[in-house]
Amino acid sequence: MRLNSYDEWSPLKEIILGSAVNYTSHERELSFELFFYDQIATQTSFYDRMYYPHHTPPSAESVAKDPSGSSPIKQRYVEELNEDIEGIAETMRSLGITVHRPLDLEQSMEVRTPAWPAAVVPPLNIRDNTLILGDEIIETPPQVRSRYFETQFLTPVFADYFRQGARWTVMPRPLMTDDSFDPSYVKGGPVEFIPNPQPSAYDVGFEMMFDGAQCVRFGKDLLVNIATANHALACDWLERHLEGRIRVHRVHKLADGHIDSMVLALRPGLLLVRTPQVAEALPEPLRSWDMIFAPEPGANNFPEYDNDDLILTSPYIDLNILSISPDTVMINEACPELIRLIEKNGFTVVPVRHRHRRIFGGGLHCFTLDTVREGSGAEDYFS
Repeated sequence: MRLNSYDEWSPLKEIILGSAVNYTSHERELSFELFFYDQIATQTSFYDRMYYPHHTPPSAESVAKDPSGSSPIKQRYVEELNEDIEGIAETMRSLGITVHRPLDLEQSMEVRTPAWPAAVVPPLNIRDNTLILGDEIIETPPQVRSRYFETQFLTPVFADYFRQGARWTVMPRPLMTDDSFDPSYVKGGPVEFIPNPQPSAYDVGFEMMFDGAQCVRFGKDLLVNIATANHALACDWLERHLEGRIRVHRVHKLADGHIDSMVLALRPGLLLVRTPQVAEALPEPLRSWDMIFAPEPGANNFPEYDNDDLILTSPYIDLNILSISPDTVMINEACPELIRLIEKNGFTVVPVRHRHRRIFGGGLHCFTLDTVREGSGAEDYFS
């Protein structure tokens, strides 16, 4: 089918589901630390910020350890994640949804640009580096060096949609030297761990860096979260590129980046929102919509991890749900409180297993990229 996805809720027909094959580690460097800053900063101690929850308290040695470098991921987590992803794919197919997959990362590898080297990670959280707006694929400028070439794993799928008539656009790619990053979001915060930026012959100042998961699609309108000058530059580009087609609405610092665990559109006139404070920050047209406020995550909703396991998301990660249609949503089966609340509001819930979302930094919405939904064009839900 032709690429056609203007919103978050119309009946879903085709989707891309990410891959975790050969996911071995997280590379701890400047871009990674900035990207996951909110999760690090909201805990009360260095150890808790990065490793909560645990079986046992940290040792003095682990607390004193330099956080830079690679953080290995246990193989059993990867195996269980791949098992869960295949289960999600099977469930989607049972609902009549065509599931596309990216190329797998065949082996661990490193890439180099003129400015830096980085290990390559698999194309798992594929919503981050791509924005689908109607019949257009927009590859966004990455924020994490190890994911710089991630969309290349999606090339066969994108090329097939292109052959069927889709537009395919790549936003300007950043050089991503240390000087490229706007650190203002983290300055003055409770955590002082960002390494000193190193000068480079390729410094050009702040550059566009931006993820598709900073957006929520509403037909003719696009809600965009801006937390840094990097995001603002990318939003400037989007506004010019989309002028006359889609209206861009900026919100500021709802999070350090992604907002798909902050606010999600379930259907016209209804939002799932984390807190009333988030609701107050939304554009005026959305403040008149009905809202479901998320329940507090339960203590038993998550696996317990070892002291050396790196936790990358807040406990609210399971708000990151996927709409199958205006009355059906896919939710992690480990969240009974959220499932009951959504069912109480008239939805059919499709539960799926996704155990290690906090280790791999993404929920059901992050792992997926909806490419075809029913509908003949961008509707106006804000007027």
